[in-house]
Amino acid sequence: MVSFDEKKEFVEELRNEWKKMWRERIDDWVKAEGVSDKDYSNLFVERGTVIIATRKFKPPDFLEILQKHNLCNVSDVAPLHPSVGGWGKFVRTVLKAQQQRIVRRQRFAPRELCPKKNQQQQKKGGRGWLHLSR
Repeated sequence: MVSFDEKKEFVEELRNEWKKMWRERIDDWVKAEGVSDKDYSNLFVERGTVIIATRKFKPPDFLEILQKHNLCNVSDVAPLHPSVGGWGKFVRTVLKAQQQRIVRRQRFAPRELCPKKNQQQQKKGGRGWLHLSR
């Protein structure tokens, strides 16, 4: 059985290879796509494979690659998608609702409780920037 440290090392190697693949791709400006310049056997990408394009294209997904390697508990290694759950969804559902309640409370607060803002002295005595002499 493979230990946790070995799995973690393997995932780190995959991440480094993943970053290298995206950094060293060849961008074809005429066809509007990015092509891999080398074989990346661990990522299941061959030389010349289109890895990014503009229309109706599904780029390779790091989580799918981890699942192809049969690593258990992919969620331990990589964060969840925001629509499924996790911190992003928590922020959108709970914290944003709390913030909206606070803003509403401040908006309808009586004027006596709100401190007055100190206004800066106006330039040209409030006449503006035009210099008209009559």
